[in-house]
Amino acid sequence: MRVLVAGGTGYVGRFIVEAMLREGFAVIVAGRQPPRSDLFSEPVAFRPLDLDPDTDQTALLEGVDWLVHGAFDHVAGKYRGGEGDDPARFIRLNREGSIALLKAAKAHGVRRALFLSSRAVYGPQGRPTVLTEETPAKPDTLYGQVKLDVERVLSDLASEDFVAASLRVTGVYGAHRAGADHKWQRLFADFVTGRSIAPRIATEVHGDDVTQAALLLLRHESAGSVAGRSFNVSDILLDQRDLLARVAARLDLGIEPPPPGDPASIDVMDCAAIKGLGWQPGGLAKLDTVLPDLLRKL
Repeated sequence: MRVLVAGGTGYVGRFIVEAMLREGFAVIVAGRQPPRSDLFSEPVAFRPLDLDPDTDQTALLEGVDWLVHGAFDHVAGKYRGGEGDDPARFIRLNREGSIALLKAAKAHGVRRALFLSSRAVYGPQGRPTVLTEETPAKPDTLYGQVKLDVERVLSDLASEDFVAASLRVTGVYGAHRAGADHKWQRLFADFVTGRSIAPRIATEVHGDDVTQAALLLLRHESAGSVAGRSFNVSDILLDQRDLLARVAARLDLGIEPPPPGDPASIDVMDCAAIKGLGWQPGGLAKLDTVLPDLLRKL
């Protein structure tokens, strides 16, 4: 089985590539530049990816059985607001380019496709809400709107011969392999050096649990249970105070964590749909298991 991971060197893409390697797939990473030789546990094939919608994707998709599309062109470090001062380019590459790539995948006989979307499609609901896949989407950012637009086109493209679905993923934490970079490095460094940290609460899911969801959908035997659907992927509601209290305890630090965040400020995601297909995220136990490795970056 040959799997193309578009955006495989991105933060979430790395988890997916690493999981595919463990499962024994022939993995092709597509992106602007080849991955560093030490990025993954095994060598991977590379194909250049251009999200311009006018690009002929024949060479990119040759021999590909499954496609995971997580590539996204944005200002470094930003997704919401990732358009910077050029929204037209942002839309052309990420909406029109993604749609063109997914249409080409179907035309070239790719059998299964997965689009990495975002909880940003829901936008703010105006009051505390449990987000299900039926909750009306109200994106308040260009990022969320582009993700939603691609989801809708992919749903229309899906068929028994092109089993395609989307994952609406919340914030992702963790390291794709032991000792690798992760998103909390700066936060942990600021905390242990005594810098002021603002209260924050957010929904999180470990990258390994995202890959479990991706593989579940790609492998699912019933096309009718998957094709054309979008699935929420979220796990824990995590207060930054609780996270940093765990860090302080692990490192035996006498540092007071920041004040608690406001639980009413965040909408939680209901993941019953994908759990009904067999998905089982790791919860707080997963966080406690991986935390020692994440602290190695200090």
